[in-house]
Amino acid sequence: MFFSRTPTMSPQEIRTALGNREILLVDVREPAEHAADRIEGAVLHPLSTLDPNALPRDAQRPIVFHCLSGMRSANAYKMAAKAGLPLRAHMAGGINAWKQAGLPTVKGR
Repeated sequence: MFFSRTPTMSPQEIRTALGNREILLVDVREPAEHAADRIEGAVLHPLSTLDPNALPRDAQRPIVFHCLSGMRSANAYKMAAKAGLPLRAHMAGGINAWKQAGLPTVKGR
C-alpha cells in the first residue's frame, strides 16, 4: 500500500501520546544527530539503513516517525506502510518543530 500523503501529528500531539504510552516514536536521523539532540523516549532507526522488518511491532503502540524537518520521516512512513507495520503518522516539521514549540530535548550522550 502506498500513501501519496502521509498522516502527520504535531509535536504537542506526539508529546501527549508519548506521555500516555500510546505510540512508539522512531527517530530516523543518523546516530550522530540522535546523540547530539534527541527526544526522550525515541528509539533510533536511521533511514539510511532502515529495515522496516527490524522495527519493533506493538499493536498497542503504533509507530510515529520523526527526523530533523519531516522529509526523512515521511519516507520512512511510506517504507514501513509497504511492509504492513502498525503505523500512526510522522511528525510534521520534525525535531525542529518540536524545539520551536518549546518542547524539551536531551542533549549529548
